[in-house]
Amino acid sequence: MTSIFTGLSAFPLTPLHDDTVDARAFARLIERLAATGVDSITALGSTGSYAYLTTKERARVARLAVEHADDTPVHVGVGALRTSHVLTNAEAAQAAGAAGLLLAPMTYQPLTHDDVFELFRAVTAATDLPVIVYDNPGTTHFEFSNELYGRIAELPGIASIKIPGVPNDPEAARQHVAAIRAVIPEHVTIGVSGDASAATGLNAGCEAWYSVIGGTLPAPAMAITRAAQAGGAADAVAESQRLAPLWDLFAQFGGSLRVVAAIAEQLGLARRPSLPLPIQGLSHQQREQVAAVVNLLGLG
Repeated sequence: MTSIFTGLSAFPLTPLHDDTVDARAFARLIERLAATGVDSITALGSTGSYAYLTTKERARVARLAVEHADDTPVHVGVGALRTSHVLTNAEAAQAAGAAGLLLAPMTYQPLTHDDVFELFRAVTAATDLPVIVYDNPGTTHFEFSNELYGRIAELPGIASIKIPGVPNDPEAARQHVAAIRAVIPEHVTIGVSGDASAATGLNAGCEAWYSVIGGTLPAPAMAITRAAQAGGAADAVAESQRLAPLWDLFAQFGGSLRVVAAIAEQLGLARRPSLPLPIQGLSHQQREQVAAVVNLLGLG
């Protein structure tokens, strides 16, 4: 089970144009990732704007992802506000041929730990597909504890936990990952997110990187991942530090989504605008900053 929940999992945009999923652009993004050799593709993550799409749109995106991924495993995000809607999304993902599910506890009313446990219990009972626990407090406003990780990880079918970025200090990062590892079964992998801390997380013992930038610029993400996998901790950090101007843009513009969309549009991978309204994307001046960084780093 764990072989497809290690290495680099690339999270592509779901480009929209005229308020409709741009199927051609999305298919090209998926084909590009498969050709680059990423370990897996995760469609309909936060970068894929899953929360903004209808159930029908999400089923279509899942099918497109699997159809255009060649032999690359595809995980599909299924999070929704209601458990019944999550189960519908999971059924559609399974019908599309997904290799795994990505599940975040979406909420409007605050969720308790018991609420979230029951959500994962319901999904793992209803599907044969392995499930990635998606811990993304920046968007869901729900924070997992290590104790909750442990409870959920004991459910049948839980394959991986996508954790937020790790501490910058390497020793603190190792302790953080080790504390999670101590409460979950051995077969459940730990995947770091928060691209700026990916090298540190991989070096600290995370088996996977669930990567925003990998969905649009897979080559530099692959370089970081492969260096860490080969035991080249310093090389992985150096590759990440080379991208520091990009990580700075993520921090400056309130997250990665608008920056990644601007890069995809600049490179001709998506038509502008590509984000779901009401998200306006970056201003002209901000786009110029992004373009300057892309050119500086030779990412075009």
